[in-house]
Amino acid sequence: VQLVESGGGLVQPGGSLRLSCAASGFTFSNYAMAWSRQAPGKQRELVASTTSNGSTKYADSVKGRFTISRDNAKSALYLQMNTLKPEDTAVYYCHSLGYTYWGQGTQVTVSS
Repeated sequence: VQLVESGGGLVQPGGSLRLSCAASGFTFSNYAMAWSRQAPGKQRELVASTTSNGSTKYADSVKGRFTISRDNAKSALYLQMNTLKPEDTAVYYCHSLGYTYWGQGTQVTVSS
């Protein structure tokens, strides 16, 4: 099983990033998936989740700014992040909602 995130980086406040997660080794379309993040010294936060058929939920901290989506044909998960704030700085992880499968994480830094 592999989950490989990409798309992180340094962005100015107000900017946008799109994270991608490529899944392999399991039947992606059967799983609810999610993005979580962890900033230094802070607890991990579940940012957004999507069921196998595309229903979504968001943390209040990102609602209206982030959009989670999936492409089951490509076994891919995405997180579109707009209007980024310094407090969004964290390592972002792709994972199955049941926390069975995890990616290695990608760093997102929001700074001027």
